Amino acid sequence: MEETQSQPAVTTPPASAPLPAATPHAATLPGAAPLPAAPPYAAPPPASVPPQAVTSPGVATSQVPGELRRPGKLWYAVYTNSRAEKRVHERLLEQGVESFLPLQKTLRQWSDRKKLVERPLISSYVFVKIIQREYFTVRKTEGVVKFIMIQGKPVPIPEEQIDNLRILCGSDAEVEVSTDVYEKGDMVEVTVGSLTGLRGELIRVGRKHKVVIRVIQPGMNLTVDIKTNSIRKIGKNTDI
Repeated sequence: MEETQSQPAVTTPPASAPLPAATPHAATLPGAAPLPAAPPYAAPPPASVPPQAVTSPGVATSQVPGELRRPGKLWYAVYTNSRAEKRVHERLLEQGVESFLPLQKTLRQWSDRKKLVERPLISSYVFVKIIQREYFTVRKTEGVVKFIMIQGKPVPIPEEQIDNLRILCGSDAEVEVSTDVYEKGDMVEVTVGSLTGLRGELIRVGRKHKVVIRVIQPGMNLTVDIKTNSIRKIGKNTDI
């Protein structure tokens, strides 16, 4: 019988598990402490955009002048259209605004008669006592031209000077408006006649003495003719 040679069995080694991927790390010098691991990367938050004020094109922002932001009511002078003082005064009162229109009775002469009539003491001026929120009410009143201002600011009028106007309303004194700048002078008070209690600055014009009531300095002065024996000195004017 023929002898059969057997082939040796071929065995396949078992598949080994995959090795984990090597983690890269920074090289360190001998004896140096290892560097800390870098934190995971995080994207920076989007930059915040400050809110922008939304304005409508062509619309102007109105602001109350700073002088009117004071607490409490103060007197201010308002300039009106020509011969519109009485109508403006009535419209302001109808809107609940405290208004003062200085009127003076004068004797008018016609060819056949005489008559006492009331006319504005100061042409084209009305005085209002207001707080901040009433500014635009006055400004938008029909017939009002503007607030009397100096350097762009409404000028508050002291209560004492409004009282001077009330005294003038009950007198027959001739009053005129002037924008002249007067020199320093004595402060005087009227002691005789219908203007008793009226105070102002004394100036000399020729042979006459005049009491100057500075309603709005230096923009407007009221001058009144007064005899020297009707006044007394009360001090020195240091406001100019």
